[in-house]
Amino acid sequence: DDPMEAACRYAPQHSTTGETMPAPRTLIAALFFVVVAGACSGDGATGGREEATDTTVAEQPVRGGTLVVAISSDPGALNPAITTSGAVHTASELMFNGLVELDPEGQPVAELAESWDVEEDGAVYRFALRDGVTWHDGEPFTSADVKYSFDEVLLQFHSRTKASVGSALKSIETPDDQTVVFRFSEPYAPFLQQLGVTEAPILPEHLYAGSDPQQNPANQAPVGTGPFRFVSYAPGQEVVLEANADYFKADLPYLDGVVLRVVPEKGNQVIALEEGEVDWLFGVPGPDLARLEGSGDIEFLETSVNPGGANCIMTTSFNLDRPIFQSPEVREAVASALDRQQFLERVEFGQGAVAEAPIHSGIPVARAEGLEIPGFDPARAATLLDEAGWVRDGEGTRTAQGVQGVSDGTPLAFEFLSFPTFAQYGELFRSQLAEVGIDVSLQTLEPAVFAETVFTQRDFDTNVISYCNGTDPAVGVRRMYTSANIGPVPFSNSSAYRNTEVDRLFDEAITTVDPAQRQALYQSIQEILVDELPYVWLVETVSTRAYQADCQGFGESGHFAETAFCVP
Repeated sequence: DDPMEAACRYAPQHSTTGETMPAPRTLIAALFFVVVAGACSGDGATGGREEATDTTVAEQPVRGGTLVVAISSDPGALNPAITTSGAVHTASELMFNGLVELDPEGQPVAELAESWDVEEDGAVYRFALRDGVTWHDGEPFTSADVKYSFDEVLLQFHSRTKASVGSALKSIETPDDQTVVFRFSEPYAPFLQQLGVTEAPILPEHLYAGSDPQQNPANQAPVGTGPFRFVSYAPGQEVVLEANADYFKADLPYLDGVVLRVVPEKGNQVIALEEGEVDWLFGVPGPDLARLEGSGDIEFLETSVNPGGANCIMTTSFNLDRPIFQSPEVREAVASALDRQQFLERVEFGQGAVAEAPIHSGIPVARAEGLEIPGFDPARAATLLDEAGWVRDGEGTRTAQGVQGVSDGTPLAFEFLSFPTFAQYGELFRSQLAEVGIDVSLQTLEPAVFAETVFTQRDFDTNVISYCNGTDPAVGVRRMYTSANIGPVPFSNSSAYRNTEVDRLFDEAITTVDPAQRQALYQSIQEILVDELPYVWLVETVSTRAYQADCQGFGESGHFAETAFCVP
């Protein structure tokens, strides 16, 4: 769940991307899953794209060109089924499909599944698969691929799908090559919203069966069914894709290819956009936004969708296995010492909102009332730390005095981990906690190393993660708080939070169909979470996309490039 920044620009040999039908000179706010963008660059002033006619962007799409996407981090792998990392999903979703996709209203539309029936009040889902679909290596797509992808990969390694679908699914049946049936132990209302390419990308069984999905060579050279095919991957540099000439959607994609290029610094991405080296930026830093808005060649879109998911909250995790954080007073003190408004203003430059609840406010069924996350109150933080046995002499670092499990004189010091993309969160976290006598050291790790350190090794004190909640709490929230989802799958319950009542309430909510009853259950869950504070919820993030006006047709799903095009 790593919000990535991406960038793209048009050049004669390169073009753009999107997942909804192109619209006249405006970016379509379409599907609510991952948005990834691209940039176009070429070796010369001609070639690559078919010669344009006298039509405009508003009249019809233009074929040809290669879109170059600036991504902030190297993906490390190109298999979106084994992780929810935004870096991986950004670089790989264009090569894959889900059973369905979601339209702008969040309703499922056909992808690999041509049609479906919901039976037994939502306990059984029967899908008729699209006929004639082939994998990029020419092998036929069948129901066996769907069953394998869920049973052996998604329900084992994809934290959101594992935590939600995995807890309720009873069996998957494949009566023939074109039919797949999911049977749940009880009615399961949100299932269709979890079958897009972000939550449930389908893998080729013939390449993965009998292997470790996390180590399979196809993770570095993927074979999918999506609009673009894999060409090459140079770690730390770029991923190169080409159009899938056999794509099951007639006449798509418009582009000849996509290049996803690693550009780590946001500032360098902005410069590249201004100089015409890229067409699209995933996120524009606040200080640069006003300047870019003065350009008639650049257009913008503000969205809460990020690679790896929608409705994301920047969240600090406590490692509850560490003695220091087993103290409720210490957790509340940290929360009280953090000025969340400053995180919004200084790190996000006012884009987004202060998080006022554990679940994102953009999910109607989980909107809570009357919650009180500890506000910024350094005096309250100091009192709590004194009561917990962390004393301070003057203005230095506090030390332990009678703290259970901690030797007297031990300084109140711990480490804060983040991706390089979120380093500013660490700087502000450290400076604010220093004011109340807590010594914080900072370390930034690339996404793959971060995931291994936090979720597999559990070798961390605190961190910051962009947890994407999705469009339903069953999709992206449950995995954060239920005890069955403590490691090793990223990005699951990083705090190792355990509460049997929270587990029970999530179990009840996932099988409850009535919206009012579900909302009451999520209200109860959030009241417990705010009381116990296994995390600190900082900012509900949004991103402002910036793109060259001659590129259009972008969508907000992992197939952002499927319908995109640029006019020379």
